Amino acid sequence: MRNMCGPGEVDDDLEPETAEECAKYGKVVTCMIFELPDAVEDEAVRIFVEFEEEQAAVRAVCDLNGRFFGGRVVKAGFYDAEKFRNLELTDAPIQG
Repeated sequence: MRNMCGPGEVDDDLEPETAEECAKYGKVVTCMIFELPDAVEDEAVRIFVEFEEEQAAVRAVCDLNGRFFGGRVVKAGFYDAEKFRNLELTDAPIQG
């Protein structure tokens, strides 16, 4: 997810709160926040949520994309699984 907060706005509660919210779509395996240096504001903070089942990820993206959070419109999408496992987190999300 992108655009949930801006650069420098990540707090200690964001990761566990995001994982808890996403758990209603299915079992969350990993929730990780990554800040891209020198990125435009709405792309600077990425929150990666890995689900146990692919269908849970599909449900989450369908429901969360376009939702408002903290006055911002959330951009939810998919990311290359191999790049995520290798912690290559700076590439663009998969276009659908």
